This record gives sequence, structure tokens and C-alpha cells, in this order.
Amino acid sequence: MPIRTLIVDDEPHAIEVIKKYVSQIPEIELLGTHTNAISAFQELQKNKIDLMFLDINMPGLSGTDLVRSLQNPPFVIFTTAYQEYAIEGFDLNAVDYLLKPIPFDRFLRAIDKVMNLYKMEMVIRPLPEPVRSVESSQPFYIYMRIDRQLIKIDTEEILWIESDKDYIKVITRKKTHITKQKISSMENLLPIRAFLRVHRSYIIPLNKVKGYNPNYLMIENTKIPIGRNYKQVCAEKFNPGNHNAPVFIE
Repeated sequence: MPIRTLIVDDEPHAIEVIKKYVSQIPEIELLGTHTNAISAFQELQKNKIDLMFLDINMPGLSGTDLVRSLQNPPFVIFTTAYQEYAIEGFDLNAVDYLLKPIPFDRFLRAIDKVMNLYKMEMVIRPLPEPVRSVESSQPFYIYMRIDRQLIKIDTEEILWIESDKDYIKVITRKKTHITKQKISSMENLLPIRAFLRVHRSYIIPLNKVKGYNPNYLMIENTKIPIGRNYKQVCAEKFNPGNHNAPVFIE
């Protein structure tokens, strides 16, 4: 599948240089070029874009402001003549930062990063229900984009998943992983019947629950709250005989 790409730069010469480079990479499909961030934003609302070559210092809306305005930005390679913008670019999880004039070999290194990330992201698309079933004996992994790389996590190691505003925390015994993502998106990636949403801010693995109370679940020594809208489903799952009595699970 080609990597659908935009070039956004207010300098026509810079656009032509990147277009020439892109034309030599068969895996990249150039869908368009824009000389300002506003028109690029409009195209991003209409079309699925995988990668943007994005100038930072543009009149009106800057490249960094464009990225901040997007809920789910594509991969971004910032292009600029000003090296001092590099830190700001990487703070926005850019894949790479190319300093103009851009040498072709440096362009290729950036593309190599994108291709590796793109291949890994294909893995995290939701799988058909029979494959994602908890009854399968095969291990199931999710991938989280953290600090400009994808981290592989075995779902068997997850203790719970917690939402914190625009971020989620995936808690394991070894480490807590944090990324900017909606908890509903993560819910769609987890094995069916192995995990349960028990609160608008919590998802738990069923096999880690050690105790049930109508108001919370016990995992390790931590109380996981049960949201008002999730009490019925939790009662049916953990205590079908008596919904009001606490239950401890061996």
C-alpha cells in the first residue's frame, strides 16, 4: 500500500526539490502540494494522508501550529532553513527534521524511518474477531507510539489501562507506558473477551481481577473504580447471583 503524502511549503523551489526526491521512491504516492498550512488543513479533513513534508516557518499558520490543530496527525517530516526549530518539531513527535537545503542522502534516511514506522502501524489495525479472541493460545500484542517509536506490548502483561485527559496509561508490572491516544481507540485494539471497559477511564483484563465489589474491582492491591454506566455489566460478569455482595476471586 503506497504512503499517501503531502508537501506543504511556502517556497516553490523547496516544493520542487522534495517532489523530485519523492518521484524516485516508488512506495510514496504524492497526493498534492500546498503553499500554506490552511489549505493543507482543509485537504487533511477530506483525504487520508499518511505523511507530510511540512515547512515550519510559514506566514499565517505555522507548520507546528498545523500539527497541533490535528487530532490524529499523519507522520510528519519537518523541513526548514532554521535549525533552532528542531526541538519544537521533535516535541510534536515528528519522525524527522530536515534542514534546507536538503541533501538526497539525508532525505532517504528520513524516508527509511517513515517506512519502518508505517510497516509497524499496519500491525496495530484491529483484527477480525475470531483472531482476537481470548480463547486463542497465540500471544496478542499491541503497539503504542511513544517518543517517536512504536513499543510492542504483550497484552498478557497488562494490569489495567487508565485514561488521563488526552493520554492513556498502560500499566504493567514492569513499567507504565504513556501515550497520547483515546481510550476508546485502545479498546478497539484489545483481544475480544479478554478485556472489559469498567469505567469511562478504565479498561481491565478479566484474568487479573482478584476481587469484586459493586463499586470497584481489585487488581493486585489496587482498587479500580466501576463507573455508574458499567455497574450492570460488571455485576453480570463477576457476581451474577447476587449483584450487591462483594466477591473474591481466586
